Amino acid sequence: MAKELIPVTKIAVFRGRRIRKTLYKNEWFFSVIDVIAALTESENPRDYWYKMKVRVKSEETAELSTKCRQLKLESTDGKQYETDCADTETVFRIIQSIPSPKAEPFKRWLAKVGYERVQEIENPELAQERMKQLYEQKGYPKDWIDKRLRGIAIRQNLTDEWKARRIESETDYAILTAEISKATFGITPSEYKKIKGLAKTSQNLRDHMTDFELIFTMLGEKVTTEISQKEQPDTFDKSKKVAKRGGSVAGTARKATEKELGRSIISKQNYLEKKTPKQIEE
Repeated sequence: MAKELIPVTKIAVFRGRRIRKTLYKNEWFFSVIDVIAALTESENPRDYWYKMKVRVKSEETAELSTKCRQLKLESTDGKQYETDCADTETVFRIIQSIPSPKAEPFKRWLAKVGYERVQEIENPELAQERMKQLYEQKGYPKDWIDKRLRGIAIRQNLTDEWKARRIESETDYAILTAEISKATFGITPSEYKKIKGLAKTSQNLRDHMTDFELIFTMLGEKVTTEISQKEQPDTFDKSKKVAKRGGSVAGTARKATEKELGRSIISKQNYLEKKTPKQIEE
């Protein structure tokens, strides 16, 4: 799993139109299909994009599609698919190629979105504040939000440490995260989602954890980070063992807590009943 300082994938809104965007190499990339749909209101934006690439290629030496990246974005069915995405510069070029009265307002909107990202890079506290506001809009209690944000910071430190150990793929992150979870709670994140009745990919497990679940998740990841920094494992298998050890510390604490409380920490409780956050035109 990638860093959690800010959501990796977000939904932005331009005049009521949803524009999916995702961070790639620390820069926002936007769904080209969504941009075209917002500007043209075409019934088939995919076909519009295909014809546009052909037309632009015939007009210029540079081909627009070569400047796009195939990045995974969540679709309406809750699954993630590789989608043509473009950075701010390329989106501006696409806008110039589309005759639309919305072009200028969209440029201003795009510039504002990009500026906010620059602000967040220079001052990470802004990203934390925006995330806090998002959770408040969803109706989460303040003390829960504080724990969630702290957990995000701990998670980021852990992924930074894994990168220092030359572990970078999302698959490897998922495997290591599962090791911590199994040692902490006795189940994998996927199994945990089933207990809480969550969709496999579209819903973040940690957004549906109780206070205790967040606390023990933080403990397992914090201890894993500390062990890894101390021992500096130089292979993936060694990092897996460290992850299991870190999670085991949290697992021991969880079991002791359950014995004192006389109940399981693992809960079916989720926050699906919370209000959908109001989409703010960025």
